[in-house]
Amino acid sequence: MSAETLHADGLATPAGGVDPRGLRFAAGITALLLLLDVLLGLTGLSTAQAADGTWLIAQASIAERVADPAFLLLLVTALLFLWGVLSPRTAPWGVLYRKAVQPRLAPPAELEDPRPPRFAQGVGLFVVAIGLVLQIAGVPWALPIAAGAAFVAAFLNAAFGLCLGCQLYLLLQRIGLVGRRRPLAA
Repeated sequence: MSAETLHADGLATPAGGVDPRGLRFAAGITALLLLLDVLLGLTGLSTAQAADGTWLIAQASIAERVADPAFLLLLVTALLFLWGVLSPRTAPWGVLYRKAVQPRLAPPAELEDPRPPRFAQGVGLFVVAIGLVLQIAGVPWALPIAAGAAFVAAFLNAAFGLCLGCQLYLLLQRIGLVGRRRPLAA
């Protein structure tokens, strides 16, 4: 029988929950990367116009679109999101938190179910991937808008502990599209 924590809503948290402070730490670093990416996107190829009012991104080659610093930083961020989905225990910000920050703190009051944050990483990956694809397709403003949307979500998590992707996971779980409800033990 696996160890689980039962909550008032009847859902069980699998053993091996995650420290929510580590999730907020990682969201803070991610928010900083995304804010830098928004700034790069606003001053780069994605939003630049020629003297005749045409978008430079539409005239740029695919290689030039990919070489844009905003694109490269968002690609790195997408890879970090992917890492968080595939192997959250080895993702860099989580490892940094566990090795450098967590030993200096008291144990967490409670652990969090790892499934919603992992889903949230997937949502972040989806959002930034849209920005990357649209940048390659030559769509103006797509990259800084995607980076900005991801920044808002990461900032809300880091600053206020509000994980939008986790809330989406819980909503989808309630309507039966993700996760499995576990019955209360008798």
